[in-house]
Amino acid sequence: MPLTPSKTRELLASLDHRPRKPLGQNFLIDGNIVRKSIQLADLSTGEHVVEIGPGLGTLTTAMLEQGCHVHAVELDAALAAYLRESLCSAFPSQFDLVEGDAVRHPRAGLAADTGPYKIIANLPYAITSPWLEAVLQDPLADTMVLMMQKEAADRITAKPGTKAFGAISVLIGAAYDKAGVHRVSRSCFYPVPGVDSLLLCLRKKSNPVLLRRQTRDLIRELFTKRRKQVGSLIAGISGIENWLANLQTYNCSRSSRPEEIPVDAWLDLDRLMGNLCESGENPAAS
Repeated sequence: MPLTPSKTRELLASLDHRPRKPLGQNFLIDGNIVRKSIQLADLSTGEHVVEIGPGLGTLTTAMLEQGCHVHAVELDAALAAYLRESLCSAFPSQFDLVEGDAVRHPRAGLAADTGPYKIIANLPYAITSPWLEAVLQDPLADTMVLMMQKEAADRITAKPGTKAFGAISVLIGAAYDKAGVHRVSRSCFYPVPGVDSLLLCLRKKSNPVLLRRQTRDLIRELFTKRRKQVGSLIAGISGIENWLANLQTYNCSRSSRPEEIPVDAWLDLDRLMGNLCESGENPAAS
């Protein structure tokens, strides 16, 4: 069972710990959200799960009791010490903990050859985009269930032609489909945050694409000037003219703005840049 608000306060007091707002420390106190997270992730006994931000271990404990192998990363030293004492000893063969920055350890130390795995993450707003970019590497998680502010979730799942559509929408959309969403009231946390959150479930596409570094860098640069026409933004970049001409396939043109161009068109750009690199050209050179 998750900790109640009073039990959470008591435990934090015993640890002489005050929730740190810069780290997004709002502790889950609602059992329904614990169950919903496990349901969305479709967890079963023996599965490997990466958890970002375990905090006091409410969700962690539920996953361990279900028989999952949990690999967690926690930045807060005091909470990491508490988790080592309370969970590493209770579940020595199921629980691995990395104390550190989730952006530097996006898979919590999970070995690349472990096999299929899933991710459950409670993402502070400040690290949502950088963590997502860091975790988009081979091998990809089969499923990600992400607790985040609604604004961040809206950016990730935004459609082309909307103000929220941006670089992270493209990067995620190339590899994952939205498989579910669940609203989470601010009252489900202690202390109560200033905004409501969402549980967002993403499932890996049958043919996911990890955009190459050059394409990611270019897309990020283009979206910093999202109101300008894409043709003028990439004028002078060698080898890109064919991509601009092919935008008509997607009912776009060189006068379209980056936010109007769909994910599939950006995948075309990635393939083109790969071909240019293989031929010895530098598509980033002007």
